[in-house]
Amino acid sequence: MDISSDVWGQLALEASQVYIDDGTGGPAKSPYAGTTIEKMPDKVLLKIFSYLSHKQICSMSRVCKKWRTIAYNTSLWSSVSLRPEISGLHVTSLEFLLSLISVRFGPSLRYIELPIELITHTVLHELANRCPNLTHMLLDFSTAMQLHDFSELQAFPTKLRYLCVCLSEVIFMEGFMRKIYNFINGLEILHLIGTYEKVEEEEEEIYEVINVHKLKSATPNLRVINLYGINFVDDSHIDAFSSNCIQLECLAVNYCSKVTGSTMKTLFQRSKRLRCLLMNQTNLISEYVMQVEWEKSSVQELDISGNDLSTECLIDMLVRIPTLKFLSAGQMNGFNDAVLNAFMEQGNVRHLIALNLDYSDNLSDECLYKFLSRYGHQLQGLSLAGMPHITDQLWNTVLPVLNNIIIMVMGTQERLSGNVLVDQLMDGIATNCPRLERLELKWDPDNLRFSDKSQKAIDIFRVKCLKLKCLVLSDGRYYEIVKANFERADRLTVVRTTTCCSVSNYYLLQNYKDLIFN
Repeated sequence: MDISSDVWGQLALEASQVYIDDGTGGPAKSPYAGTTIEKMPDKVLLKIFSYLSHKQICSMSRVCKKWRTIAYNTSLWSSVSLRPEISGLHVTSLEFLLSLISVRFGPSLRYIELPIELITHTVLHELANRCPNLTHMLLDFSTAMQLHDFSELQAFPTKLRYLCVCLSEVIFMEGFMRKIYNFINGLEILHLIGTYEKVEEEEEEIYEVINVHKLKSATPNLRVINLYGINFVDDSHIDAFSSNCIQLECLAVNYCSKVTGSTMKTLFQRSKRLRCLLMNQTNLISEYVMQVEWEKSSVQELDISGNDLSTECLIDMLVRIPTLKFLSAGQMNGFNDAVLNAFMEQGNVRHLIALNLDYSDNLSDECLYKFLSRYGHQLQGLSLAGMPHITDQLWNTVLPVLNNIIIMVMGTQERLSGNVLVDQLMDGIATNCPRLERLELKWDPDNLRFSDKSQKAIDIFRVKCLKLKCLVLSDGRYYEIVKANFERADRLTVVRTTTCCSVSNYYLLQNYKDLIFN
């Protein structure tokens, strides 16, 4: 919601000019004609302010003394990000931050994000002393070239359940971590975010900037571990966590390229509760994956996308997993018709609710049609993007079966020889998918064909898919038409472009909210 001071003024003006019919045909002033937004009860204003971002709240605080008082209400500041690139809030001095902690945040603060320049022992002391209910913290060291001196750090928030640490490429953090080990044994969710997206193509020396083997000893109660894009993480680090975290339910090592799966067998033997394993874009070796006792595991959610696993390995794994609810296996040459047929005939597919087979060019549309015809009714998430041979014809054929679908991703950015009749496709989705919440059409705008009656198809889609939260399209003429249609219906945030948004089945993960990080 984006409400400027001009809008507030317009609301006040409209409230003071309300008329009603006086029975003689002429307008009479409403009994509320003198009511302005300034006369609203503080409780109502506080509720309105709760829908604003903190940057907007700061702007509203300049309007008058009353609004300033409301803007300072600590209940509005329970979740705070002080990273300017995320929230737009920029704290210019440590003294000002210390004042905010004591005056504005206090016991109401439950979540805070701090950039490197604001992570000092003084700030951490104040958070520990003034914010007893702080349970979620993000510390962003990613741009650090030098750390502050933490030799005097004697206090740290003790009730943390969630800790996210964005690692630096070159700064060793063990001096800081040693100081906080005694305070974080209650952690249930740990995120260590690496610099995968910043790594240049040429080989550089890799530094182990944080000691995972020591960290695991200080965090025995972890349920969720997310090691994202860390260039030094390998199988030994997975083995270390599994040796100490007996309550582990979810492990994500996406974009950790040194992970090969050599300790996966041990991981499942130790972590009996592990039900979610995300290993997207790692370097799994088929031999190690086949050694896992899948039939004895509790795994229900699995992401192995972007790995070079053999067809034999994929068949062996999928037919042995007892209860698979979520499968992401895109970008794999080994995933072909033989794998999908074996999964259907020998595996346990009846629990599957989410399937991602993006960029699986070795799958035929006939095999996919056979699978979706049989199991499409139980799917809530389906992603078949990046395959030129999977056209709108297949989608139109299987849509009547996808009546429980919540998330769909379709299309390819490659230019096609034929065209996609998008009006017919939208009609089919509107008719068959009333539960749909997220949809992405990746097709090139030049391949989308629509008629002068396209507005009607979009109207029907918008009216029937009332739960839709996100519709992602490639920027072009059709995107502009759809966006304008939704905006006229005051659904301003639904339609987005593929350049700034993407849809994923990850929303269906049981631990999705625990896995979110900035």
